Amino acid sequence: MKETPAITEDDLTPEQLAAQWEEEKPPAAGALANAASSLVVLGVGIGAAILSVAMGLGTPATPQPGLWPFIISCVMVALGLFQLIAGRHNRDAEKFTRMSSAPLTGLVTLAAMVALMPLIGFELPALVLCIIWMRFLGGETWRSTLVVSASVVIAFYGIFVLALNTSIPHLF
Repeated sequence: MKETPAITEDDLTPEQLAAQWEEEKPPAAGALANAASSLVVLGVGIGAAILSVAMGLGTPATPQPGLWPFIISCVMVALGLFQLIAGRHNRDAEKFTRMSSAPLTGLVTLAAMVALMPLIGFELPALVLCIIWMRFLGGETWRSTLVVSASVVIAFYGIFVLALNTSIPHLF
């Protein structure tokens, strides 16, 4: 009896691989999901534009801290409006799944790190942020999560505290 070798992804043609990915992808989002995501982008862009103006825009020759955030906010608003109007017929968007909360988790943990840095320094919040991102959002093993997270914090400490002598809040 002759054994047939197992077919791996390396053995597939580009067309076969594309067909396999098409079968495995999550279901498409509907018009309501497209509109909701467009409105979120629009709302964040408008909010950021308001905050940017409050920081001061200045002029291109003498920019103030809010100028670049304001420009990016305007781009976000334009893209949000475009997606809201033209994106209704988009069939490439995916339905919200459990993994759809990952960017929100990343944003919340990043905001928590920024809020905690002035109080307890950057080392512990950065370590916790790296652990959450690598283990829970990235699905890495505990060993690689702990080694890489500690290495990142040590490298940042070496660069920003020891080498550059910046005023970043730190414990040690």
